[in-house]
Amino acid sequence: MEEPKDEISAPLISKDEDISNISSSSLSSSQAMASKSQSEVKEVQEEEENSPVRQVALTVPTSDDPSLPVLTFRMWVLGTISCVLLSFLNQFFWYRTEPLTITAISAQIAVVPLGQLMAAKITDRVFFKGTRWEFTLNPGPFNVKEHVLITIFANSGAGSVYAIHVVTVVKVFYKQHITFFVSLIVIITTQVLGFGWAGIFRRYLVEPAAMWWPANLVQVSLFRALHEKEERAKGGVTRTQFFLIAFICSFAYYVFPGYLFQMLTSLSWICWIFPKSVLAQQLGSGLYGLGLGAVGLDWSTISSYLGSPLASPWFATANVAVGFIFIMYVLTPICYWLNVYKAKTFPIFSDTLFTSTGQEYNITAIIDSNFHLDLAAYEKEGPLYLSTFFAMTYGVGFAALTATIVHVALFHGREIWEQSKASFQGKKMDIHTRLMRKYKQVPQWWFVCILLANIAATIFASEYYNDQLQLPWWGVLLACGIAIVFTLPIGIITAITNQTPGLNIITEYIIGYIYPGYPVANMCFKVYGYISMTQAVTFLQDFKLGHYMKIPPRTMFMAQIVGTIIACFVYLGTAWWLMETIPDICDTTASNSVWTCPSDTVFYDASVIWGLVAPRRIFGDLGTYEAVNWFFLAGAIAPVLVWLASKAFPHQEWIKLINMPVLIGATGMMPPATAVNYTTWIIVGFLSGFVVYRYRPDLWQRYNYVLSGSLDAGLAFMGVMIYLCLGLENISLDWWGNDLDGCPLASCPTAKGIEVEGCPVFT
Repeated sequence: MEEPKDEISAPLISKDEDISNISSSSLSSSQAMASKSQSEVKEVQEEEENSPVRQVALTVPTSDDPSLPVLTFRMWVLGTISCVLLSFLNQFFWYRTEPLTITAISAQIAVVPLGQLMAAKITDRVFFKGTRWEFTLNPGPFNVKEHVLITIFANSGAGSVYAIHVVTVVKVFYKQHITFFVSLIVIITTQVLGFGWAGIFRRYLVEPAAMWWPANLVQVSLFRALHEKEERAKGGVTRTQFFLIAFICSFAYYVFPGYLFQMLTSLSWICWIFPKSVLAQQLGSGLYGLGLGAVGLDWSTISSYLGSPLASPWFATANVAVGFIFIMYVLTPICYWLNVYKAKTFPIFSDTLFTSTGQEYNITAIIDSNFHLDLAAYEKEGPLYLSTFFAMTYGVGFAALTATIVHVALFHGREIWEQSKASFQGKKMDIHTRLMRKYKQVPQWWFVCILLANIAATIFASEYYNDQLQLPWWGVLLACGIAIVFTLPIGIITAITNQTPGLNIITEYIIGYIYPGYPVANMCFKVYGYISMTQAVTFLQDFKLGHYMKIPPRTMFMAQIVGTIIACFVYLGTAWWLMETIPDICDTTASNSVWTCPSDTVFYDASVIWGLVAPRRIFGDLGTYEAVNWFFLAGAIAPVLVWLASKAFPHQEWIKLINMPVLIGATGMMPPATAVNYTTWIIVGFLSGFVVYRYRPDLWQRYNYVLSGSLDAGLAFMGVMIYLCLGLENISLDWWGNDLDGCPLASCPTAKGIEVEGCPVFT
């Protein structure tokens, strides 16, 4: 079995000889060996030409049928419907206390019978036969390439539109004016701007075999299971049969954590043993504490924030595990019990903003009539404090940023330079890149035009509607500069590890220092600097999926553009409708309300910290947390130590698998993610990526990614059914099994004399 080092250490440019040299040497040697048959030679060549990444070689087909129709009537109808439905449902569930994310895999499965039905029933008559406009509504059987494009449409609707946070926070939290038209400009430009960055970095992040994008292998496996005919092994099941069995089990099981027995989301058994101990509940709570021993028997708990652990290569899972354990179980407890920054005055794990006495900060009291910081009111309220873990989260965010730059420069700098030179010359291509060369490529100027048009539209909106957006024109250009600098290093890390370090903290930090006191400007700068990069990574991942499935690049480009535009309109329309029609939406104090908007609350808190109060009064010379800035230096040094160790001990391959941006940024999704999301994700990732992959690679190859897709799909369909049948009528079960977590004291402070409702007072 090949060693797992191939997963990360494979360079962007292989140092082996050219493919043609390998092929010719194979052929010449085969001719010298009379005993070798032509079929054996072909097998040897295919093995040599396949991807150097073992997971890709085991999963992705190395053949192509260019004759398959792609832009069909079925594709447009089913793709548009998938995009609209997923956009509506995901935004609809987004504001809820337990947000449900319906992935593209649900649509990927649901459209198969519909596509086959349309192929069987729609007329195959050819219209305008013999003319240049000749077309047919039914070109033949429903094929895998149509299916891939439908899934690309669905992907556009499956990913949340981050700029909706800006609209929600302005309208609902700050209760300020922003029009639908301005909101639409912000949303479309942030979503489409990433196309420009994606076009620039295609040659680095799509074509090289080492950039393998692990998450795509789940969808590739599912496409193959749904379209390829497979002989059932004696005593076994085909991938399609396995998918159906796992899907039905996932669908049936989710009724328990989703409705009947919601405590399965986080089984924090330590809290049950010590129901009156604040310390025990701080340690054992999976949702409000450190999550020691907590486990979630719920796939939504496992995959909701970090994605499917079955799609994560083991070395990446191990890096996340080490980073999580260090930050959650070493750094945070030490800071808390040493009472660093009055840590015991606040909960050990919380995203709430506090006063020095442990009470929730009254943000509205420090905003003046012009929507700026009222300095006199701020001095009266006092400085703003964070929980221990929230402060540490910002620190590791600083460290992850510098670690990303240094890691990519040290470990991938030479390959990037060689790839830049090779892009203007003939270069070695793996089998997938070579097969894609037969299709017309997307011209670079298409991406440049989209990029320039979006930047122009953004500058126009920021200047003409400055009273609503607050962002000056130079802020737009600075945000774009940050995005283009970080897209390549973050894209490389995502393509190799399936983990995406975020830019949100550094964008907030920069604009907060340069332009303090303007919360909307801070939020807009963040979405243009951070989300345009994230969208670029998403588009590149879709490009790689099309690369693996041999979709014509121009067709893929068109599907991405159209799907993104449709998703923007549907997401904003749904959000606007909910904000206008649901009373007390996002009000966490409203009784029995399921519309508490957890992610928007975190976004609002960030706008207060970085935009309204500004970083200088929190992390600067006027603030409490100035020392947290040292994390920038620590993050820059950490990859250097790993690099030096790899040079000092070149035969210790495990050293090269230490990925500091992933390790340091492990807790980047916390909050709103909680400890139980991580502990359970790591356990499942270990069982899949290490135990099964190493000891039963045959099972892993056949069923791993198919299992991931089936679990996602079963959860999504049952989640929607529960909501439509029971949630809309507000029918719920009130019993101890539906008491999430069961750790009411985990959020209590432990400092002497601090009084918080529902908590004991320490003396």
